[in-house]
Amino acid sequence: MGVQNIIGRRLELAFLDQIWQSKEAEFVAVYGRRRVGKTHLIREYFSNKGVYFELTGIKDGAMGDQLLNYTQSLADTFYSGVALQPPASWREAFNRLTDEIAKQSPRKKITIFLDELPWLASKRSRFIQNLDYFWNTRWSRMPNLKLIVCGSAASWMLDNLINAKGGLYNRLTNTLLLQPYDLSQTKEFLAARQIKLSHKQILDTYMITGGIPHYLKQIKKSKSAVQNINDMCFKQDGLLYDEFNRLFASLFENAELNLNIVREIAKARYGLSIQTLSQRLGKKTGGTFTKRLSELEAAGFIQKYLPYGRSKRDQYYRVIDEYTYFYLNWVEPYKEQSVRDTKANYWHLAAKSPQWRSWSGYTFESICQKHIHKIRQALNLMDIHCQMGHWQYSPIAGSNDNGAQIDLLIARDDGIVSLCEIKYSNNKLQIDKKIAKNLLNKIDVYQKQFPDAVQVSVVLVSTMGIKANVWSDEIIDSVIELEDLF
Repeated sequence: MGVQNIIGRRLELAFLDQIWQSKEAEFVAVYGRRRVGKTHLIREYFSNKGVYFELTGIKDGAMGDQLLNYTQSLADTFYSGVALQPPASWREAFNRLTDEIAKQSPRKKITIFLDELPWLASKRSRFIQNLDYFWNTRWSRMPNLKLIVCGSAASWMLDNLINAKGGLYNRLTNTLLLQPYDLSQTKEFLAARQIKLSHKQILDTYMITGGIPHYLKQIKKSKSAVQNINDMCFKQDGLLYDEFNRLFASLFENAELNLNIVREIAKARYGLSIQTLSQRLGKKTGGTFTKRLSELEAAGFIQKYLPYGRSKRDQYYRVIDEYTYFYLNWVEPYKEQSVRDTKANYWHLAAKSPQWRSWSGYTFESICQKHIHKIRQALNLMDIHCQMGHWQYSPIAGSNDNGAQIDLLIARDDGIVSLCEIKYSNNKLQIDKKIAKNLLNKIDVYQKQFPDAVQVSVVLVSTMGIKANVWSDEIIDSVIELEDLF
């Protein structure tokens, strides 16, 4: 065990180094999507350093069972596993833990890791109140102590800890949001497992797993992306075959409305406004509905965004979790078929269908938006302030104007606007007359809507690059290939 087993988390390791080297007591909250690797990160970094105490909550566990687990952890950490009498309350539990910490040398650093904190802090347990009391009165005065709390229920972590109005308000010294891997980190993670795939194969895998380490562990090095996806998603013993419902049940107390929200948003390629979403679900905006949206956003399933050129009132929501989007569009419909053969290679044929080409095109757009820093880097825009987003113009009914939609628009402070056309393909893209006409229309529509734009540049983002011809020479100013996203 140790940092050598932590793959692709350089910024996070630098953060944890600062926490460990700090000469003050630290209270750190780690949160992020379930299965993203929070426990692995903390355990691998801290468990072989100094004194390490770890307690993991049980979902829907009785307080007595949680205290039994605490007692076992206390015995393993300080008494070489000798059986101990369990405490009757969390106050007594933390009092015992404090006594054991006080016995240690002040020069020896101590880590207390409370994993799945939302499950430990059950109703009427007074866990949070006692945690607050002991941190405020005892632990915060121990410069050798590092208190790390973790939870997959991101909305709970935000409401009750990070943004709490009472209780643990302002107690935290640091927070860490652990994000899924990007494409480069995914490649590094697979390589560490001796899995060598082409960038295109990694992209196809990423479009299903979303860079979630626990899902990537299912990849077999002897198989192609198509074979691995088929095994993971379309066989009854595959991890991702039934993962979706387990995921929601573990994160949300009342998952039905959250599920309905995600299902509705996933139907719209570029997401839905909150007004449209509430109308379709028959819910009023505000109150419970807004809280559900916040929960889903905090958990990494959806994202609130403002389309380019819109006012702040026109907030939209879109699904950003690749597995969720894939499950709702492919796995769930497959499971609902009256007759299906889960032993067959279903995905081998589905991955060649027109529906897949359309779906993968949008998903690649979404992945490009997540890797916008890589696109800016490829365009040498890291030092230039930019406004970015999807843009669409729909003419009013009866108008003779043309409509247009731009996958990604980058408006630069130096007066240049980059219109990014994003294309997923298995081969080098050739700009034909139809594509050229579409691109010229987008330029024309944009310039009519924004006549003050100084200069418009067309950027092609393509999985396999471009096959140069007269049309591409005339229209395309820059080409970004899949390699650039890595």
